[in-house]
Amino acid sequence: MDLDRFLAENQASWQRLAELVKRARRGVHRLSVAEADEMLGLYQSVSGNLSYARTYLRHAGLVLHLSDLVGRASAAIYGTRSRSLRGFLRFFTMSMPAALWHIRRTIAVCALVFIGVAGASGIWVANDRDAQNTVIDDEAKQALVDSEFADYYTSEGAAAFAGHVFLNNVLVSFYAFAAGAVGGFLTFLVLVNEGLRFGTYIGVFASVGQLGKFFGLVLPHGLLELSAVWVAAAAGLRLPWTLVDPGDRTRGAALVEEGRRVIVVVTAVVFALGIAGAIEGFITGHVGVTVVRVGIGAVAEAAAIAYVVVWGRRAASRGLTGMVGETDDLGWIRRESAAPIVDRLPAARAARPVAI
Repeated sequence: MDLDRFLAENQASWQRLAELVKRARRGVHRLSVAEADEMLGLYQSVSGNLSYARTYLRHAGLVLHLSDLVGRASAAIYGTRSRSLRGFLRFFTMSMPAALWHIRRTIAVCALVFIGVAGASGIWVANDRDAQNTVIDDEAKQALVDSEFADYYTSEGAAAFAGHVFLNNVLVSFYAFAAGAVGGFLTFLVLVNEGLRFGTYIGVFASVGQLGKFFGLVLPHGLLELSAVWVAAAAGLRLPWTLVDPGDRTRGAALVEEGRRVIVVVTAVVFALGIAGAIEGFITGHVGVTVVRVGIGAVAEAAAIAYVVVWGRRAASRGLTGMVGETDDLGWIRRESAAPIVDRLPAARAARPVAI
C-alpha cells in the first residue's frame, strides 16, 4: 500500500481519535461509555497503523505523528504511571537519549565550530608574540602558569566551588541556548567567543611549554562541560532551523514538536553540568595525579557518549525522537482523571495496552 492510499483510508480515524483524546484529557466525564468504547477501538486500530507505517512506509513525519497520537490515547485510556519509578527510568533510558540522538548532527556542528576556533586561536597566540602581549603581559602570564590557574580549583571548599562552577556553566549554556532560540546567529557568536577564550589559554600555556599542565587541569571536567555547552547550543539552533525547514509539517506544529524535545535536551544539559561541576569541585583541584584526574574525566565523557549512542539508537529504532509525552511512560505529569477510562468499559473491551 502506498502512502497516499494509506492516508486516504485512515486519516479520518486518526482525526476522530485525536478529537476524543482531546476531550478525554479535559476529564473522563466528557465522554459517554459509547464514546470511551469507540476511543479504545480507534486506539487499537491506530496502533496497528503505526506498526504498519514503521515497518513498511518508513515515513519519519507520519511515524512521529502516529507515535504521538497513540501515546496520548494510551495515557487517556489506561492512565499513566508517569510518577512511578518505571516512568522515571523510561525517561532517562529512552526519552533523553532519543532526544540527544535526534540532534546529534547539530551537536557535531557546534562542536566543530568551537574546536576549530579554539584550535586556530591557540596556534595563533602560541606562535605570535604580539598576540600574546595583546591578551596578557609577561608577568601575568608567568603568574597564571605557575600558580594562579591551578590555585583557582582550590580557591573554595569543594562543595561550594562545585556549586559555583555549576551555576556559571548553566549560565553559559543558557546563553548558548537562548541565543539560538532568538535567531541562531548569536549562538555561533557565543561558540566563537568561548572558543577564542579557550584557545587563548591553550596558546598562553603552549608558549611556555606547559600545555600538559593546562589540559591536565581542564580535561577532567572540561570534556563533559564543553559537551554540555555544545548540546545546549544545538538545542537552541534546532528551534530557528525548524522554522526554516519544517519538513512535511506546518511550521507551528514543527515548532511545538521541537519545543517538546528541547525540554528533554535542556534537562540532559543540566544533569551533565551537575556531574562536570562535581568533578571540577571534588576531583580537579584535589587529586594530585594527572593521569587519574584525566582518566576520570575521560571515563565520564565516554559514558556520556555511549549513553547517547547505545540508548539513543535503541530508542530511535523504536520510532522515538525524545519529545515529552511521546509514549505513555515518557513525561512526568499525571493526568487529572482519577481513574483511567478503561475502568469504565466492559471487561471484554478492556484489553491490555498496545505496546508502542
